Amino acid sequence: MLNIGCHLSAAKGFLNMGKETTEINGNTFQFFTRNPRGSQAKEIDLNDIESFQKYANEYDFLPPLAHAPYTLNAAGADQKTREFAEMVFTDDLKRLAYLPGVMYNFHPGSHVGQGTVQGIAHISTILNRVIRPDQNNIILLETMSGKGSEIGSRFEELKAIIDSVNHADKLGVCLDTCHVFAAGYDIVHQLDNVIETFDKIIGLNRLKAIHLNDSLMPFNSHKDRHAPIGYGEIGLKALTAVINHPALRSLPFYLETPHEKLNEYAEEIRLLKDLYQS
Repeated sequence: MLNIGCHLSAAKGFLNMGKETTEINGNTFQFFTRNPRGSQAKEIDLNDIESFQKYANEYDFLPPLAHAPYTLNAAGADQKTREFAEMVFTDDLKRLAYLPGVMYNFHPGSHVGQGTVQGIAHISTILNRVIRPDQNNIILLETMSGKGSEIGSRFEELKAIIDSVNHADKLGVCLDTCHVFAAGYDIVHQLDNVIETFDKIIGLNRLKAIHLNDSLMPFNSHKDRHAPIGYGEIGLKALTAVINHPALRSLPFYLETPHEKLNEYAEEIRLLKDLYQS
């Protein structure tokens, strides 16, 4: 079975996100933990969480994926920027404790001129402060496109972060198809080689989720511009190979394609399910 969903608005509550997921024939979803461009977080509604958990069990959902806000930059040069990132991490993980099994995805950040080594050191320091050995939520480092001073466009950079964290068993990776393509990993013509490279450097046991997106920009552009499935430079054939690859096919896939209407995601899910080899 293809495990798939899309990004939904957490402002509607977990139960409503679950119902929307059922409506588009998905079995998981992604949500922002707080305002993606700010710091404000919605109050925890334990009744809503309990209702959603019952609904998820009834419809055989996979745990949803929580996404940190874009404003979080654990690699920042400014101390206040890093303090904000640590605050968000701490608060988000506290909230997610009410949702065991939900993974927490974040963009590693930008070193803004300090250099990759120093940026990685900052990220690792914060992770070592916020990760608890008894937490039930895995933290995912997202693969990035490499625009500007972004960290995480090379598998080696993600590996360096993982190797610097004390409780590395609480870390995994979310692979974004648009980002890795833009970063110079040729998933169109050399998917097997890209996966083998990931396994050699990081280990496939760390790969926990896929952001399934086409790319508006060409290969190795280092530009992060998502496109609808089959309408970008990656193309439908290559993305079909991704969802059917033996090393990837059982993972949860999350659409971050640029749509405004739920039925557009429903159409993409229908298309991908038709192309999935059961």
